[in-house]
Amino acid sequence: MANQRIVIRIHGRVQMVMFRDFVQRKARKLGLSGWVENEDSGTVRVVAEGKKSDLKELIDLCYNGPILAKVSKVDIDWQKATNKLDSFEIHY
Repeated sequence: MANQRIVIRIHGRVQMVMFRDFVQRKARKLGLSGWVENEDSGTVRVVAEGKKSDLKELIDLCYNGPILAKVSKVDIDWQKATNKLDSFEIHY
């Protein structure tokens, strides 16, 4: 089955609570590639590619996040995979 791509935007208290580290660890464990970054708006943006089932699991994890996070909203945009990503990184 072909890989898919998601762009997730997580709203709430999601910066300064180890959210990027949390997403990176979970994504790597799921075998996904992509990146996670803080945005100036106060949200966290995730771009991930991989199997649809693994992406859905990452989405589910983003609704809670690490223990100090308070997620108020999660936006998800499904896209066609580029297949040009080979690891999962934190963008600073």
